[in-house]
Amino acid sequence: MKTKKTKKSSAFEKFATNVSKAAGSTPAFIGAFLIVVAWAASGPIFDYSETWQLVINTGTTIITFLMVFLIQKAQNKDSLAIQLKLNELVASNELSSNSLVDIENMTEEEMIIVQKYYQRLSELAKRDESIRTSHSIAEAHEQHSRKDKNRSEQKTIQKPAVRKTPKK
Repeated sequence: MKTKKTKKSSAFEKFATNVSKAAGSTPAFIGAFLIVVAWAASGPIFDYSETWQLVINTGTTIITFLMVFLIQKAQNKDSLAIQLKLNELVASNELSSNSLVDIENMTEEEMIIVQKYYQRLSELAKRDESIRTSHSIAEAHEQHSRKDKNRSEQKTIQKPAVRKTPKK
């Protein structure tokens, strides 16, 4: 099987990914904790001066400001990768609703409507005896249409015929 050569990630992309992984690690937390402890312990040495306070305030502000952008860059890439994988799963399953492939482009109101369908499907699944029963939005639409059709047919059957009496 031939594989296509993939485009190499930019230096910033690699940097953002590595920094974000490192920042979320136990050694990074321990290092940050030790820096704060060392800073607090040095308070009496510097007589708790404004400069002493300014050091930690400035350092944490700068680091936080830069980390927001690095972590967001890495998060954007991860979110896109997850979205593409989910799209592939939805598109490849013949029982799933293809309308979900483009769900990120829906409005929030449209997403809430879809969420309500899934809440309803969840309720249906809880009532099903079989854990293997599958439901999708498309299937829910089809079932709803069938029920509406059956209801309208039932109404026409149940209505008694109105007799018109001839006028004298």
